[in-house]
Amino acid sequence: MSTTKTSWPEVMGWPAAQAVTQIATDRPDVAIEVLPSGTSVTPGFSSQRVRVFFDGTGSVAATPVVG
Repeated sequence: MSTTKTSWPEVMGWPAAQAVTQIATDRPDVAIEVLPSGTSVTPGFSSQRVRVFFDGTGSVAATPVVG
């Protein structure tokens, strides 16, 4: 079983910049995209990407996951 982290529910509500720092610490091998909630994104899974969606206050609005 893999112990590689693939989601970060603990960063919900954190400032986006702080969440990015945590994700980058846990998974330096992935590219992190920071986007406003509601942004249209290209469909498709990438094991090398994590998207961080933030709300109007700059806080993480959805659990960031690899994909």
